[in-house]
Amino acid sequence: MIRGNLVNPFTEEIYPAEIEVRDGMVECVRQIEGKFNQYILPGFIDAHIHIESSMLTPSRFAEAVVPHGTTSVVSDPHEIANVLGIPGIKYMIDDASTVPLNVFFTAPSCVPATPFETSGALISSKEIDKLLKYDEMVALGEMMNFPGVLSDDPEVMAKIAAAKNHGKPVDGHAPLLSGNDLCRYIAAGISTDHECTLKEEVIEKRRLGMNVMLRQGSSAKNLADLICAGGDFIISDDKHPEDLLKGHVNLMLKEAVELGEDPVKAVKMVTVNPSSHYGLNTGLIAPGKSADIVIVDDLVNFNVKEVYIGGNIVAREGKALFSVNPPVIESTFKISSKKPADFEISSHEGEEKVRVIDVMEGQLLTGESEAVLTVASGKIGPDVGNDILKIAVLERYGHNKMANAFVHGFGLKKGAIASSVAHDSHNIIAVGTNSQDMADAVNSLVKNNGGLVTASNGCIHSLKLPIGGLMSVKSAEDVAFKLEVLHNALDDMGCKLDSPFMTMSFLALLVIPKLKISDMGLFDVEKFDFVDVVK
Repeated sequence: MIRGNLVNPFTEEIYPAEIEVRDGMVECVRQIEGKFNQYILPGFIDAHIHIESSMLTPSRFAEAVVPHGTTSVVSDPHEIANVLGIPGIKYMIDDASTVPLNVFFTAPSCVPATPFETSGALISSKEIDKLLKYDEMVALGEMMNFPGVLSDDPEVMAKIAAAKNHGKPVDGHAPLLSGNDLCRYIAAGISTDHECTLKEEVIEKRRLGMNVMLRQGSSAKNLADLICAGGDFIISDDKHPEDLLKGHVNLMLKEAVELGEDPVKAVKMVTVNPSSHYGLNTGLIAPGKSADIVIVDDLVNFNVKEVYIGGNIVAREGKALFSVNPPVIESTFKISSKKPADFEISSHEGEEKVRVIDVMEGQLLTGESEAVLTVASGKIGPDVGNDILKIAVLERYGHNKMANAFVHGFGLKKGAIASSVAHDSHNIIAVGTNSQDMADAVNSLVKNNGGLVTASNGCIHSLKLPIGGLMSVKSAEDVAFKLEVLHNALDDMGCKLDSPFMTMSFLALLVIPKLKISDMGLFDVEKFDFVDVVK
């Protein structure tokens, strides 16, 4: 028996109750008399997250989030799929199966995300159909290729049809899509969206029947701007390990309540709503449902005291009561050593007007500006004083392609940073004040079989991510410590962003406006085509 003040999201009531659990399932729920100083909630569900973005394997991720009351996640293994294809997805499923956390998956719909970048794999509509037969697969993953939907691309539509045939929903990804185009996108069978940045977007999409996910991640934080417009789920999308150590869904609930949301309605957004949408047997305290239960001290701070999954206590007072041992895989890097000259853009003029990617703090969106840069010794130089830095993307799957451009918003005064986490194809991305440090950072990263690196005048700091160049087998505490060392180095280098590596990782995301970069060149998302660096 578990007794306390039951938060019932079905009826939006709170009353004293006892939960009878037998063989891992809820057998009965009874209202009782009594006063309690604890609240009983259904286990929390993060309905849209890329586990790889935590830089932790699924088992290490579970070790970090279960103590915060997360009993289930719906994970899109899109990142590892773009690196390793089906074997990468199977790695995620196998590792997740070793821990109590319920990890449900969506079949990645866009591998590669676009034809304008080089990825490590291709997942066809036939393979999507096979993946959707897996018990762990509860939906078709976010359909980022909205131009393909609008143009009735045969392969895109075949993937959507496969989900319909299996009776599974299709997740969406439609930033700023509106009007007739949005109607066509929804009519294709797409039922969710997590890319809203404006309240007008939320209102329009909900009016048209979409389930809107309000995102509160490490880089993109949209809850404060959007919660006044309503929403159906609260999700994280992408979370860094240092943030997961502070909290997960419980922290998002606290933030929602601080912003004025009714606590019971907020709880519905991370329990009943996603459970119903994805057809899960969790997120509900009801007879016949899995006994996934969270005990918290109040409905303001949502401090988690105990967590039960399948009727077993799996965490108490912030500590996981299970152990993990994630497997390792071979290196996925096929790239030669780089020289400083590889990071130069040539010109014969005295100065050049160039396009510049404008970074927006806390957003996946970027802008476009221009700058006039000096040409010296036939090379276009950055303007560090005005924060116009060099950026490069290097393909890492053996084809020896790379692109160089310019970026504004990092604030580096010296040195360079590099990462093998670069959505969606996860080629190597680097930002720097000079070519030598960029070459040092990239070469160090390749030697580590992936990860994050800072380099400044020969001083190098790194976080190794050997699982596909995306994840570590170390604990969240270990990864967060290494990341803190990197951030301290970045502070010394002058960087002014809160999450510079995560922000940099999205500069290669060719499906979110406006100006991005891939290994093939500078890309205008609104035109859906490449543009020249030099105007």
